[in-house]
Formats: sequence, C-alpha cells, structure tokens
Amino acid sequence: MALSNGTAADVGPRGLDATPANYTTLGSLLDPTKPDVRDLYVSTFGDQGITGLLELTGAKKSAGTADETHWYEEGRLHRTLKVTVGGSGACTITERDGSTTSADLIANKCIRLNDVLLAASGERLVVTAIHASNATFTALELDGTAPGTVTGGVMNIIGNMYAQGSDQPTKGYETSLTRYENPFIIVKESFEVSGSQATNIGWINVGGDYRWYHKNEMDTRKRFMNEREAMLIYAEKGANTLADGAVTGSEGYMAAVENRGIVSGANTDTDFASLADIDAIILQLDKEGAPAEYAMYLNRQMSLNIDDMLAAGAASSLTSGLATQFGAFNNDKDMAVNLGFKSFTRGGYNFHKHDWKLLNDPTMGGIGAAGSLLGAMIPMTSVADAKTGAKAPSLEMNYKSAGNYSRDMEHWIEGGGVLGYNTDGKDRAKFNYRSECNLCVRAANQHVLLKKH
Repeated sequence: MALSNGTAADVGPRGLDATPANYTTLGSLLDPTKPDVRDLYVSTFGDQGITGLLELTGAKKSAGTADETHWYEEGRLHRTLKVTVGGSGACTITERDGSTTSADLIANKCIRLNDVLLAASGERLVVTAIHASNATFTALELDGTAPGTVTGGVMNIIGNMYAQGSDQPTKGYETSLTRYENPFIIVKESFEVSGSQATNIGWINVGGDYRWYHKNEMDTRKRFMNEREAMLIYAEKGANTLADGAVTGSEGYMAAVENRGIVSGANTDTDFASLADIDAIILQLDKEGAPAEYAMYLNRQMSLNIDDMLAAGAASSLTSGLATQFGAFNNDKDMAVNLGFKSFTRGGYNFHKHDWKLLNDPTMGGIGAAGSLLGAMIPMTSVADAKTGAKAPSLEMNYKSAGNYSRDMEHWIEGGGVLGYNTDGKDRAKFNYRSECNLCVRAANQHVLLKKH
C-alpha cells in the first residue's frame, strides 16, 4: 500500500528524497536489514594531482625577500640592425637587435665607420660615413660601388676593415644587459567542516578512518597544489582591481615564452607529423644557442604524435626509445625511465618526453580551445646570471620567507573548539592554505611553447 501522508522534501543526502512518500510499503520504510555498503570509494578519474613539472625539471625553491624577483640576462655578442637602403647607399636604421630605439642611441651605439654589414641576400656593405641626425649612414659595396640589389632588411655587423696607418675605432660596442623582474603571486584555498560533521561516522574508509571530512580536507590540499602550479604556468602581469584590492599579477611560464621565446605556429610546426617538424624546432634552437638536452612536457595527443614520428623515423638517424645519453639523469637510463621519461636524439639534441597531466585534465589545461597550450620544451641546464655570475636552473620557483617563516606552503587550522582548535567562537574547523610564489623563466629564448592554432 502506498503511503500518501508524507510531504516530499529534500532531506536526504545530496538531494535524495528520503521521506516516507518515497517508500511503497511499511516494511520498506522500517526495513531492519543492514545495507551492504562497501567501505572503499572509487577514484573515478584516477589520481587528479597535476603537480610535478617544477620538481622534475630541476627548479629550485629559494627565499624571496621583496615583492618581486630581479635577474639579469646578457644580449647577443654580435650586433644586428634593420636597415632601409636608398639611392647612392643612403641607409637608415629602424631597429637594433630586434628592438626600436631612439635616434641618438642608434647613431651613437649601433654603427661605426668601416663596419662591414652582411645582408640576408649575401651582399656585403662597408660603412663610409655616419650622419648623427635621423640615425642615417652611407654604405657602399666592398668594391666601392653603390649597393646593387639590396634595398634593406636585417643586416649583421660581421667585422670591419681599415686602411694602413689608420687609428683605432673611436668607440667600442657594449653587450646589452637586460634586467627582468617578476612580482610574486598569492594563491589561497580553504575548507570548512562543522563540529557535527567532524564527529559523524560514515560508510567510507578514508585512510583508516570513517569520517568523510578527511577526504574533503585531502582533496582541498591537492586542489590547492594543483591551482598553485597552474597559476605559475598561466599567470600574466598587469594591473587588475579585484574585490579585495589591487594586484599586479605575475609572469607565468606561458606568458614568458610567448613574450621572449619560441612559439609553435610562427617559426615551427605544431603536430609532429614528420621529422621535418622536430627539425624546424632544432633549427630555431640552434639560432638561440640552446643546450643539447631538453625535457618535453606534452599533452597526450602530442605525445602520441611523437610516438608515431619515432616509429616512422626508426630507420633514420633518430633513435627510437631510450637514447644513449642521459646527462640530466646522471647518464642513467633507468633513472629516466623511473621518472616517466621516454627519450630520443635528433641533430645532436637529446629530448626527454614526459606526460604533462595539467594538459590532459579537461577541468584544467585540457580544455583544448584555439591558442591553448599543448606542450613545452624546457632546457635542462643551468643558466648563469649576467650580472652576478651565479648559476641557476632555467626554471626557478621562488617563495617568500623570513627566518623560520616560509610562505612556500602555509597551512593552519582555526575553529571554535572543533577538533581542539580554539581561535574563535564558530562551531567549525577551517583548514587554510596559502602560498606566495613566482616563477623565473631565465633565457626564455631557449624555451619552446607548443600551442593549438
């Protein structure tokens, strides 16, 4: 007999209706049989932790003592100019070393008498006169004639030529020194449990205990670590006003390489459909003086594409499987395998391929829209600071600290007596997490970003 005297109400767990109206017989309502409940929960989506990039690529954690971190990078040893060439060898400089500078700076620092320029067409010019105004100079062919086919473009200063008995150059070149700075970013998370829920016993075994709040607290900690790593990858600089104050942001890995590094689609291919794709990247790395060893952090599709490329190129100079050199792993292939790397060589470079869980999770970086990150190629080397000479990894995570106080991974609990924490009068325990950190991407010109186009 159906019971009709109950009123439907959302009183069951997670919105399930557990009122008498939900039962068809009185025996069902008062069933004395204990339900057969399994006490182990199922990890439906596997291990959802996405951290590990910074640890595996050798990034060091060092103490930050200001609101931002500074470091210095030297420029190229040789000078590059962008020049327009007019009649009778009249030349105008529009860029120096890839950037536009003022006329005075160009005239005083960029070019000297008797400098020899190499054009992209192969034509060689020598500077015969410099005009202080408008960054102009006159250049002729090495045989003394006016420039023939070259009308301008990028030119390199490859040397100079002087007459017998002539004086030394009146000025010297200085290697440029660039200072970079990156503010710290603050990431926070919290979880609360009421005193009642903290004492309730449930069905699910959570690490030997049957209080479900333990699982939520562990998940909150993992979520916080995932969020911190994601922010170090995706953060950007820029003034922004939030609900609780203004922030300057921080340059994450993706923004740093977009601004100063190699981005697929512009100079390289993205999909690794053939050896030509990895070769295009190698050509770019050569131009940037890149080291010979790289970690490739990839989403699953990119990883599969490279596996296909390795299989297709097994009979060529490409080494499928594990390479014979493992400098980043103390030349121990077993160490590379244990850390989840699969390695190959090409063109004198060793590439260690690794799965990047951040880009496989559809609730994080695996969203897959145009412009999204598909992978990164990170040099596994130490970089010398151009001003201090100190060596540091190309990726370095810094956190704020003072003495014994560290803001790397702060964790504290507050509550009104719940679980023994007496900090306020509220009937709950609140678990708090906070980190103040940033990421320094040194020599970003040697990093490669693989993006979807």
